[in-house]
Amino acid sequence: MTATASRPPLKILLCAPRGFCAGVDRAIQIVELALARYGAPVYVRHEIVHNKYVVENLKAKGAIFVEELDEIPATEAPVIFSAHGVAKSVPADAEQRRLFYIDATCPLVSKVHREAEQLFERGHDVLLIGHAGHPEVIGTMGQLPDGAVRLVETPGDVRALSAEEFGNPAFITQTTLSVDDTAEIVSVLAERFPDIRAPHKEDICYATTNRQQAVKEVAPRVDAVLVVGAPNSSNSQRLREVAERAGCPRAVLVQRAADIDWDALSGIGSLAITAGASAPEILVEEIIDAFAERYDVAVETVTTAEETVSFNLPRPLRAEATS
Repeated sequence: MTATASRPPLKILLCAPRGFCAGVDRAIQIVELALARYGAPVYVRHEIVHNKYVVENLKAKGAIFVEELDEIPATEAPVIFSAHGVAKSVPADAEQRRLFYIDATCPLVSKVHREAEQLFERGHDVLLIGHAGHPEVIGTMGQLPDGAVRLVETPGDVRALSAEEFGNPAFITQTTLSVDDTAEIVSVLAERFPDIRAPHKEDICYATTNRQQAVKEVAPRVDAVLVVGAPNSSNSQRLREVAERAGCPRAVLVQRAADIDWDALSGIGSLAITAGASAPEILVEEIIDAFAERYDVAVETVTTAEETVSFNLPRPLRAEATS
């Protein structure tokens, strides 16, 4: 019996799009270009993106990750703000300490920041749909004075709002939410506040939407879905939830091949693999290779959207990118 014949067959449906989005790609590139231009160390406030492999790789190149600016000594080295965005107090603090900082906030998150400011300036009562404690939510709420933004996480939170307190409501959203969960919350908002102001354009980013749609397409057709991503990655957690709701009996989030619980996946004949927007393709390839050692795999790519989005680099690094 050949080695191939001794392995059970496994059909792998590879979701496309998956993995890095334009904002994540830009943020990682900012750190790498800063290291190339200014040399090590380069300080990064918070994980540049929520992926351990990416962070460890950048650490090896000379990036030093901190949670707050007060962990950084007096230095002329660049300080980079993560893709999730920061409260206004953070660059203000950096300027007071005369730190040279580069903002790697995803432009789609910056768009939500501007929306929040504009709505507040026009006298709206601002509601933010998002997850408490997530860095993006902290950064967005920090664009306005304390107490100026009310966070809602569930339809129940919306029903608990006082109509008298929110006489001129408007809402914005975190960019990495579940499309379906958010639609449910927005529906309750519209029911409670018929005149509520919605964003001109959807705040949930194109990449989050596209990756969720790809999972919805394949999840009912397979025995299990593997989402490659970090536990603290909002968009990766939402992909796992989307797979479960779409009818897949087993939906699992793994950071890399070593995390796979093979017993939990025993007996499968089909598998879908996707990756959160901060998970590099090398980890997807690593996982496919791990399955190929145990199964006779046949891989089919299922494409539900084409992505061509790209973002400009911050001005100080544009010359480095073209040199």
